[in-house]
Amino acid sequence: MVFFLEGGNVESTMGFQTRRELLLQMVPRYQRASISQKGALLDEIVAITGYARRYAMWLLNHSQEVQPTPQRRRQRTFGPEVQRALFLVWQTANQICTKRLMPYLATHLEALERHGHLHLTDSCRRQLLSMSAATADRLLHGPRMHGQRGLATTRAGTLLKQQISIRTFEQWNETQPGFLEADVVAHCGSHLDGSYLSTLTLTDIATGWTECLPLLSKSAEAVVSALQQAQTFFPFPILGVDTDNGCEFVRRVGAYEIPVKHGRGRE
Repeated sequence: MVFFLEGGNVESTMGFQTRRELLLQMVPRYQRASISQKGALLDEIVAITGYARRYAMWLLNHSQEVQPTPQRRRQRTFGPEVQRALFLVWQTANQICTKRLMPYLATHLEALERHGHLHLTDSCRRQLLSMSAATADRLLHGPRMHGQRGLATTRAGTLLKQQISIRTFEQWNETQPGFLEADVVAHCGSHLDGSYLSTLTLTDIATGWTECLPLLSKSAEAVVSALQQAQTFFPFPILGVDTDNGCEFVRRVGAYEIPVKHGRGRE
């Protein structure tokens, strides 16, 4: 076999597998060749593959280590029954992320079976309970891509943004009542056109005490008015409020005399 090459480097056009197959074909000739013949073969291989001379020599002397391993098709472990059950649990858990879902999977399965919404075989239950969060993510990839996504009405505010302290989810360690999480929920249905009502939801992080206040509009003035009204509803003083970075909070943060922290690590 004789190869002719006029300048250039064909490494960019020759695939990895093709170069490896060529080397394996040259190995018997290289092993039988004399020292001078090996030099000529190396020149030929370097010119064709574009490999460095030392690297090509190493490959020819270690042919058993560079043989392509046959690609085995990964067997499908989880069948349709497991996927349907996982999807149902994920739906009933309000489509939370799998890292939060999997630790409570056994509790969800028991509740769904007790109320007759799910009937599992022993094999299916074992597979579900042994499943990792990463595997659950892969199985739920299709439903997530094709499912209906929620609508976001939050518009980031910029005024005073640098003056507002930010903390992440890991810093939510309050044990003293009075530190609230605040969210504005829009009752807009499947589209954002026209007028719609909203609800300011305030939840105390330590106790879980929750108050919901109606908003005729998602304006900064309406939110501040609702926060002031909420002070009369909670059985303890409001010490701080965690919000997102929506303009209805940022624009009027100075109008309310309680500490307001933005971010929560999710914006």
